[in-house]
Amino acid sequence: MASAAEQLAANLSFSSFRSATDLKKRLWFTLGALIVYRIGSYIPVPGIDPVALAEVFKSTSGGILGMVDVFSGGALSRMTIFALNIMPYISASIIVQIMTTVLPSWEAMKKEGEAGRKKLNQYTRYGTVVLAVLQAYGIAVGLEGAQGGGGSVVVDPGLYFRFVTVVTLVGGTMFLMWLGEQITARGVGNGISLIIFAGIVATMPGALVQILELGRTGAMSAAFIILLLVGMIAVVAFAVFMEMAQRRILVQYPKRQQGNKVYGGESTHLPLKINTAGVIPPIFASSLLLAPATVAGFGAAQGSEWMIWITNYLGHGRPAYMLLYIGLIMFFCFFYTAVMFNPTETAENLKKYGGFIPGIRPGKNTADYLDYVLTRITVVGSLYLAAICALPELLISQAAIPFYFGGTSLLIIVTVTLDTVTQVQSHLLAHQYEGLIKRARLKGRK
Repeated sequence: MASAAEQLAANLSFSSFRSATDLKKRLWFTLGALIVYRIGSYIPVPGIDPVALAEVFKSTSGGILGMVDVFSGGALSRMTIFALNIMPYISASIIVQIMTTVLPSWEAMKKEGEAGRKKLNQYTRYGTVVLAVLQAYGIAVGLEGAQGGGGSVVVDPGLYFRFVTVVTLVGGTMFLMWLGEQITARGVGNGISLIIFAGIVATMPGALVQILELGRTGAMSAAFIILLLVGMIAVVAFAVFMEMAQRRILVQYPKRQQGNKVYGGESTHLPLKINTAGVIPPIFASSLLLAPATVAGFGAAQGSEWMIWITNYLGHGRPAYMLLYIGLIMFFCFFYTAVMFNPTETAENLKKYGGFIPGIRPGKNTADYLDYVLTRITVVGSLYLAAICALPELLISQAAIPFYFGGTSLLIIVTVTLDTVTQVQSHLLAHQYEGLIKRARLKGRK
């Protein structure tokens, strides 16, 4: 007995040690990969005048270029090899997800399991290359036409510069896509999300220094800075609460008898998140609004009256901009939720495995009930997204806050942090189960 107990304790301690060692390796790998990403975000594209480039981006920081620059951690404003960041991959992933609901062949491919998932991932990679090439060429042409106070942004414009820029930016995006997949497989958390997370977090120390500098020079009162910091904490807490909130629908499975044994009879729940769409609605809404505003900004500089009118009415904090922004967020919230969750398919799966919602008939009635519940919680989720994303616009326009706090950036930080913590806990829990299984085997040998 003593020997068995000693062996059991040794096995459990070895399992815990191996769990800690494996998790530590994964964390170090993730940290190393993110350091490589941050180093690459400071390697410039050849043939760019950094002084003229800084002046051009300073005048267009409020448009879509400013939003992409926040996601890339400043790589776009420095025009480095990671200037496109991972955004072409995100766009391609969203397009593939939407196509799986539009094309029956792609929908069938999605249901094929691992083989179908690999095919869709391959299509996503192809789409990433196409989008990256188009965006890189557009940036190259735009840089050739951009003029800073010190002259042209491009030192030697021409076909060779466009070729080098396209190859460099596309290569940087493909490397980040590969790096994200390596983090997912060998590190902790979702690699693509962590890359965007690292880019956003990297800009926060500089933003905080800006706020403190305004307080030191007297441009902003100390009381307002304290109130702003307290408000930040409150908004983060509210975002965490809403991202974790869910509506749990009770699902019952009937008992069934096979031979002399009775199986089933247990109950579980179907979780429906309040914010099913995640960060996609604000990204789509910002892109649709900021893209014409950015183009209009360049046209306004040339004296075009139409471009000046668009710039005036679609500027940050303007009533028309705010109404369109909130409306687009709510629209895309419902649209993307419908893409992500299919009540009819879920009802069919429940019916296939014998599950049912108490008081609701299986089949069409279950699908209608799920659609009814999902519509109600999506209303709450869309209002939450609209409030979170409208807050920074009001701060920028009314209080002249010099950095983008809240909205898409805040949502990405909160969701990625929660997802990473959940994966770390799942990793530790899996090894604890492994230790319990070994313990049960040792007891069986006695």
